[in-house]
Amino acid sequence: MIGKEFTHIDWDDLRHFLALAQAGTFLGAARQIGVEHATISRRIAALEKNLGRKLVDRRGRRIILTGDGEQVAGHAALVAQQMAVIEQLGRASATETRGHVRISAPPALSSVLLAKPVAALRREHPGVEITLVGEKRLASLNRREADIAVRMSRPEDGDYAITRLGDMAFHLYAAKAYLESVPEAQWTFIGYDEGMNASPQQLRLTELAAGRPIAIRSSVLEFQAAAARLGGGVVLLPDFAVTDADGLQRIGDENALTREIWLVVHAEIRDVPAVRVVMEALKGAF
Repeated sequence: MIGKEFTHIDWDDLRHFLALAQAGTFLGAARQIGVEHATISRRIAALEKNLGRKLVDRRGRRIILTGDGEQVAGHAALVAQQMAVIEQLGRASATETRGHVRISAPPALSSVLLAKPVAALRREHPGVEITLVGEKRLASLNRREADIAVRMSRPEDGDYAITRLGDMAFHLYAAKAYLESVPEAQWTFIGYDEGMNASPQQLRLTELAAGRPIAIRSSVLEFQAAAARLGGGVVLLPDFAVTDADGLQRIGDENALTREIWLVVHAEIRDVPAVRVVMEALKGAF
């Protein structure tokens, strides 16, 4: 026990503190939870008063946890994990195929590959509601950000049920007119913004560019493809995102990049009927 005597701990205070510990700033924590900056500060002050211990040292915009703060954050993370499992179970019927299931997946993959199976699932199971969040970051299954995640990297740890869905191949593409009019030595490239510099796709593109400029950057894959169609340069795209109607020409087969696709769900809810039918639908998409 950290404090000798304190009143009942408000879970919301603890939840706001955990968000602050994870984000490192009051603004980041406020964005994560969806509240005002002042709310985070007020909740932390209430928790510190309740425990009778200082949990946070404020260093300008960033915060540093005290020793007690580190200890509370560790225990809070465990509590959050169990709360998330209970809430996930509570949102769906244990015996009927109905409930709300939240899926996190990369944006381009979501729009191209997941719309069809989700629509088909809704026709077969009208009691199941789906929210699909297209995001590049890895949503936390423990913090209720998603029930099911489609990821391009296998989680290293966590109490998850993990299924390999398949592989995703990437190749270089460009408009035919661009390839006919621009010598290879003068190609320019289209890639992600700096926030994706560490991604396997961007690393491979940088390798293939071999010093030639990445002159157009965007966090939106659809924009990259559109720019390539209009003669903006050479782009690295997943093959599933390119159709014959796009007017893009694949540049060789030897430069393929292959990434694995994984389906991840918290182990304790994988047998909930609504979650199970969504998982089967997603597996069928691949």
